[in-house]
Amino acid sequence: MIRKSKAHKFGNDINTDDIIAAKYLNTTDRAELASHCMEHIVKDFASSMKPGDVIVAGKNFGCGSSREHAPIAIKAAGASCVIADSFARIFFRNSINIGLPIIESREASDRIEAGDEVQIDTKAGLIKNLTRKETYKIEKYPPFMQAIFASGGLIESLKRKRKK
Repeated sequence: MIRKSKAHKFGNDINTDDIIAAKYLNTTDRAELASHCMEHIVKDFASSMKPGDVIVAGKNFGCGSSREHAPIAIKAAGASCVIADSFARIFFRNSINIGLPIIESREASDRIEAGDEVQIDTKAGLIKNLTRKETYKIEKYPPFMQAIFASGGLIESLKRKRKK
């Protein structure tokens, strides 16, 4: 997976209520969830997102309630990936399950700034900050995770495997 996009930067401890407020959890409509993504922190975040953009944050991204709506809202808003210093474990798992790539990298989290253009190659294990002309090494995704992301999520990945 190679992605080239603009970074949107957030701080530490972005919780699931910050990502999508509980008052919007009465819908599973992805477009509706996307329209309110991160609005608690940046009011016009959804309109500032372009398809494929990445979210970069500090420590403990996705902490709080274990709602699956949070990674769904991020993915539906157009984010191709979330890079953070660290993730809440349940958010990490929910993101994998819905096919939202997430990357833990303290170096990338510290060095990438809002508006930087980045290129992510998960197979090579590299993030290139094209704006700052820097490269950060990341963990390569194991093949089973690459299959989940390529399928769009765990359920679609399992459906593909059953057809084989």
